[in-house]
Amino acid sequence: MARAAIILAAGMGTRMQSSTPKVLHKVGGRSMLEWTCDLANNLGCEKTVIVVGPQYPQVGEAASALVGESNVCIQQDQLGTADAVKAAIPAMTGFTGDAIVLYADTPLIPSEVASGAFDAISEGASIVVLGFHAAIPGGYGRLVLGKDGSLDRIVEAKDANPEELAVTFCNSGVMAGPWPLMAELLGEVMNDNAKGEYYLTDLVALARGRGLKAHAAPCDEEHVLGVNSRVQLAEAEAVFQKRRRNELLEAGVGMIAPETVFFSHDTQIANDVEIEPNVVFGPGVTVESGAQIRAFSHLEGAVVSGGAQIGPYARLRPGAQIGNDVRVGNFVEVKNVKMGKGAKANHLSYLGDGQVGAGANIGAGTIFCNYDGFFKYQTVIGEGAFVGSNSALVAPVTIGEGAMIGSGSVITSDVKPGDLAVGRSRQTSKEGWALSFRTIMKARKAARAKG
Repeated sequence: MARAAIILAAGMGTRMQSSTPKVLHKVGGRSMLEWTCDLANNLGCEKTVIVVGPQYPQVGEAASALVGESNVCIQQDQLGTADAVKAAIPAMTGFTGDAIVLYADTPLIPSEVASGAFDAISEGASIVVLGFHAAIPGGYGRLVLGKDGSLDRIVEAKDANPEELAVTFCNSGVMAGPWPLMAELLGEVMNDNAKGEYYLTDLVALARGRGLKAHAAPCDEEHVLGVNSRVQLAEAEAVFQKRRRNELLEAGVGMIAPETVFFSHDTQIANDVEIEPNVVFGPGVTVESGAQIRAFSHLEGAVVSGGAQIGPYARLRPGAQIGNDVRVGNFVEVKNVKMGKGAKANHLSYLGDGQVGAGANIGAGTIFCNYDGFFKYQTVIGEGAFVGSNSALVAPVTIGEGAMIGSGSVITSDVKPGDLAVGRSRQTSKEGWALSFRTIMKARKAARAKG
């Protein structure tokens, strides 16, 4: 049976206290809206429709980039979840398969959990809801089961009586069913409730009224954690990080203090990588087996090959390609540079835009001067070259294979292979000048103290 997803992303998100729309806030380095679209893809949905509100055009732009403008619908007024799903009906024209309603502020539902809703439809249920047992049910809607274990009805907390409020089995909001049936039932939803809104949850009672079966598929509370505030956003991030750390540990990645290591949604770490405490992986990082990422390092958009050692206190920025057995040491920043096998930059350097050949050694304090205020230029270091400490290499410049750069040099021209280049003024000394200077200044200081 064909599958579709309707993603609700029209919420105001006022509790976030942010100029950024709620669903564009990030968990694991990507927006919650992207997470939910990815879930729809993983579920095999051939069609994904996103419902947005008119107050945040940037959400509409983001949604159009993800699913195409024709699959973005606007909920003009905030009249409840059923009203939001009804806004998707024009984009769902002609679809006759099963549909699932997802929420762009519920980013961490595992695909196997959501897939359980579709499985229940194939087993005879007409309406399926994901439910969880809450330690503190609070304002969640309650899932009331019939004697046969099927889902009898969903009661919103504000409309529940004391007996219903005692129920701990709660509604996640995620609902699935055959789309033709769901669309038909949406037209029967009324707003005679405490909030005067059109509740999607009423589809359960309407289906039951037709003698159809409704089912509540259980899941863990953290699977359907919704985000409505900065506090809950931090909670979702914590859930993601814990989940990803455990996955990587099970896959053979070494972490002596995993709770201090932070990953992005697309971080790829091979087995036998050792990660020391307090390391942050931004988006787009791949680390191959046998590498070591030492403490307090930050990596983003970088590839680290086997045997390489990064840090401590290193920063790899987008475009950094670190070859086998490379050393990038403390307080070294690498951006858009390819470092060949065995190259070293062990301390206090900036390498931006260029190449470092295999076996080259970059001394402490070396700077690739890559930017003139308008354009970026390349610095190329040949294999086996040696760059002395405190050198500035003014790009575009090439240091030939096996060449050497004297410490403290400013290099503005290419250096041929095997040559030594020294770009500094000749040292001079003025005999006794320092002693004379101190004598004079001490006398002036003493005179000033006396007034």
